[in-house]
Amino acid sequence: MNAPTTSRDNRFEPERGVPVPYEMVSAYTLLVGQTDGEPSVSVHTTADDAWRTLDRVVREHCNMRPRPRRRADADATTRLANAWRAGDPENRYWNVTTHRLPVPVPEIARHPVPVEPAPTLVRATSRWIFG
Repeated sequence: MNAPTTSRDNRFEPERGVPVPYEMVSAYTLLVGQTDGEPSVSVHTTADDAWRTLDRVVREHCNMRPRPRRRADADATTRLANAWRAGDPENRYWNVTTHRLPVPVPEIARHPVPVEPAPTLVRATSRWIFG
């Protein structure tokens, strides 16, 4: 859950009909807000970072002291965010969403070309002969 998740996939280029390799990357979107103010929206590369940010934002809204730096507990953060929302459920909201994003991976030398071996020099009498 800490590292961004990636996996390989092949999609087709519509104009050429050839497969293009894609790397599937995970991203996490955090949305926190109240109806009477601007929402806080952020994108994170790890789930741990998204939950830690949610914990920090909710603590700021509640005028609580910041949590010491350590790994965020998703269950504890969910309970804290739900308790904050329960204070005014019609106007407060939060959401952590996971996204799987395809990122095209460029190919180098799509059609491999055989490499000709370099000519070797062989000495025959007084002339050089390329073999």
